[in-house]
Amino acid sequence: MTKILYLEDDPIIREVTLEYLLMKHYDVDVCCDGQEALDCINTTQYSCAILDILVPVVSGFDVLKSLSTLQKDCAVIMLSALDDEKSQLEAFNNFADDYIIKPFSPLLLLKRIEAVLRRSKSHPFDASLTVSKEGYQVFYNHQSLNLTVTEFLIFDVLYTSPTQVFSREQLLNVIAPDDFMVSDRVIDAHIKNLRKKLPLSCIKTVVGLGYQFKGPAL
Repeated sequence: MTKILYLEDDPIIREVTLEYLLMKHYDVDVCCDGQEALDCINTTQYSCAILDILVPVVSGFDVLKSLSTLQKDCAVIMLSALDDEKSQLEAFNNFADDYIIKPFSPLLLLKRIEAVLRRSKSHPFDASLTVSKEGYQVFYNHQSLNLTVTEFLIFDVLYTSPTQVFSREQLLNVIAPDDFMVSDRVIDAHIKNLRKKLPLSCIKTVVGLGYQFKGPAL
């Protein structure tokens, strides 16, 4: 059973979110303040942590920093009302895997949990690579790769499902679902630009089929 650490000081949000987490049969440790979360980190190994930032005693950022040191394999989702760029950058610079702004949909949170858990299992080699879905950004070693929104959308689809090969038509449907005048060959141009910006060789061409995310060339 997947073990999750959940830090949230708002009792209503905490109760509702916990109900959804338990519906998915996650094993959840719930904390109301940052010190309680730190105590849990020191005694229990987690697959995923969901952290509010503005909590009593010790901030969610401090808990995140401890997790990045003590439990490097734990996927972390920041869940906060702070919607400014500075807060989001601080989270990703400290190895958060995702950042969700309140108010949020519990159902979407469950999907984001599935995604970060899938990525953490599928990409053990790229701990320095983090993806911000909220900000449409990809970071490598704390530095933004400055992807365009279109490049990000293509990258995110490939990265989230590394075992799947995506055709040009499928990728085109992601970036321009209602534009029937665009040739699917435009995907080739975006992939070329992505490869120039990515510090790792991680997008594979599958001849006759399309593109797939793969591990970096070592």
